[in-house]
Amino acid sequence: MDFNEDTWKVVQGHLGYNEEEMKLFRSDPRNEDALTKTAAMLNKTMVVEVIESHGCDSGHKVGDKFFFDGRGISLLTKLGPNRICIFALHSIALAMTAMAELFYAGVDPNTMRFKRFGCPDVGIRCGGWGHVVMEVSIKDRDVPVLAVP
Repeated sequence: MDFNEDTWKVVQGHLGYNEEEMKLFRSDPRNEDALTKTAAMLNKTMVVEVIESHGCDSGHKVGDKFFFDGRGISLLTKLGPNRICIFALHSIALAMTAMAELFYAGVDPNTMRFKRFGCPDVGIRCGGWGHVVMEVSIKDRDVPVLAVP
């Protein structure tokens, strides 16, 4: 992606930054580096699959999948279940950060060693109600998205 002044203006408008904020944003070279990888990330989908579930109050079951854009910041609600537990999302957020960082560093996020996350409910044996374990992966999108959000 070519970062000319027009591209920076698109980013500024998307983030809602004023001129002072944009100057600060552009002063960090990591931001431009991350943005140059955005187009490739938009052609990916982060997938979270429930691999264990017992006593989940939200009803999540083994095989349920939650889908996020390739940057891991937007839940693609039309592709997953109608209800998603906020506590499960909390745990997933930790995974999304790790996956994105690996992608930015040029490492395949699917090679992440610890890619399973659990909801914070400890389950019936430990004084909770239920527990869900989820595994994250990143996949190519069936339909590429070429526009910067």
